[in-house]
Amino acid sequence: MAVLASGGMDSACLLEWAARRARGAVRPLYVSFGLRWEPGEWKALRRWVRTLKRPNLLPPVMLRAPAGDLYGDHWSLSGRGVPGSRSRDSAVYLPGRNLLMLSKTAVYCAQAGIRTLAIGTLSANPFADATPKFFSDFSRIASRALGRRIRIVAPFRRLTKRRLIRRFAHLPLSLCFSCLRPSAGCRPCGRCNKCVEWRRALSAAGWRVRKTFRPC
Repeated sequence: MAVLASGGMDSACLLEWAARRARGAVRPLYVSFGLRWEPGEWKALRRWVRTLKRPNLLPPVMLRAPAGDLYGDHWSLSGRGVPGSRSRDSAVYLPGRNLLMLSKTAVYCAQAGIRTLAIGTLSANPFADATPKFFSDFSRIASRALGRRIRIVAPFRRLTKRRLIRRFAHLPLSLCFSCLRPSAGCRPCGRCNKCVEWRRALSAAGWRVRKTFRPC
């Protein structure tokens, strides 16, 4: 099994889920688009894998899919106009990101003989490339194109972030990283859409709000 992982809380919990469920090895896959926060995510992901200490959890692999020619001066690259604390979830949309990530990782899985690829999408995800039908259709198309069966699974699709935190409260979730405007590579800004989302989810799940992401 392979897992699309970023170092954020959703995929961090997904790695624990996969390591417990899979009969064989679990390979974390990180897709780099060249976005401003990726150094922090990559450091957090590697730290998380070491922290879990699951014998079947392999070191993460980084796959590169530079998106500068697609995104241009988008805030994810320029750092200007980053969605803040009052922005809606739709404000953080990156055009076609799941499509690009799944395409890249599906080819990797086909070459590596991996049949199942997991993604940590939650119930609140409002985007068209994060629906059960999209994942089902993509699985079918990728399998046909690559000549190998590739199954995309999203086991957290019916969970809210609050329920996810409660379900995996035994994990050191403060080691996760999710920030759109980090300083010094991986120090959370505390003010962007993702930082605020994290604090609200912790509070709703009954955690102390002061328990925030740790710098890498």
